[in-house]
Amino acid sequence: MASKDKELTPVQQEYQKFQDQHETKRPVFTNCIKAFFVGGFICFVGQLISIMYVTYFNFTEQNVGNPTVATLIFISMLLTGFGVYDRMAQFGGAGTAVPVTGFGNSVISAAIEHRTEGFVLGVGSNMFKLAGSVILFGVFSAFVIAIIKTILIQYGGL
Repeated sequence: MASKDKELTPVQQEYQKFQDQHETKRPVFTNCIKAFFVGGFICFVGQLISIMYVTYFNFTEQNVGNPTVATLIFISMLLTGFGVYDRMAQFGGAGTAVPVTGFGNSVISAAIEHRTEGFVLGVGSNMFKLAGSVILFGVFSAFVIAIIKTILIQYGGL
């Protein structure tokens, strides 16, 4: 027995055994493979979008990232609105949540969930509930890095 099992009463130990016998076994390895391939497919689509911007819209490799990210977020929001992204997320798990498309999904999901409350109090106030902290942290981090860079350039001679 594990050391924490020794501290349990006999009834608690019996319940623990019962729980262990009836616990649903998760296919961790299969879920990891699914997440890997779904996330990889999203990144592949992002690379195709990036190549399209470079080829047809004369972006350079240095500045193609922003429109690519914006396009991926827009596509994920559109797919969330049609209910396709949720089915992808059920299959791919973290493979859909980790890329930037998961951010777009979280913003739109909150907006869709509260649309019955109106555009201002429902959609507007709830859209950034999940994503608000991400946006705030991103803006604050960019501000701090800009201050540090300015100080280093001004006084460090970089």
